Amino acid sequence: MNIDSKDGDRIALIVAHPDDETLWAGGSILRSNFQECFILSLCRKSDTDRSPKFYQALKELGARGKMADLDDEPDQKTLEEGLMGSTIMNILPQLTYALIYTHSPVGEYTRHKRHEEAGRAVLALWVSGQLKAREIRLFAYEDEQKSTLPHAISSAPIQQVLSEEIWQKKYSIITETYGFDKDGFEARTTPRIEAFWQVTTQEQAAEWLKKG
Repeated sequence: MNIDSKDGDRIALIVAHPDDETLWAGGSILRSNFQECFILSLCRKSDTDRSPKFYQALKELGARGKMADLDDEPDQKTLEEGLMGSTIMNILPQLTYALIYTHSPVGEYTRHKRHEEAGRAVLALWVSGQLKAREIRLFAYEDEQKSTLPHAISSAPIQQVLSEEIWQKKYSIITETYGFDKDGFEARTTPRIEAFWQVTTQEQAAEWLKKG
């Protein structure tokens, strides 16, 4: 199924890191006719390298956004309960959107706790009614327990096959704007097919919150 956002929609992306927005949903942003797109990166605000690159990427995606500075040390200690949710609520400029894109509670590769925590926080806020959206779209990628680069999960209901033009623009943001090496993980991963799980009911959200 291939579903773009509708003209006039306000959409949000809530991601763990600067570059996640482009890697996992950049093509969908570039091809959408949204009224407004707001992107929140929950980590790396004080990163003097990645922070300015994130804001340049926003310009290229036609979006606006902000960053937070949640802990992102390599040991990935579990964040204090409620911290990620309160950070999201404090930074989003509004709390009602047509679509919200975010990480899956099981992440996109094996494994990154901040990705999983972000997905869980967004779903929990939506279930509680603090955050409103017609639907939540969870990034649907897997690396088969590190045996492959992350790629779209074929069973996910939304599959966006990117045109060469859109993919090249997305790839340019990863390699030129963010400056990732063309032989590195990010550049080699940059998906040509973007896939998403749809969450439109409380029951679906509850099932996702049980995972991870």
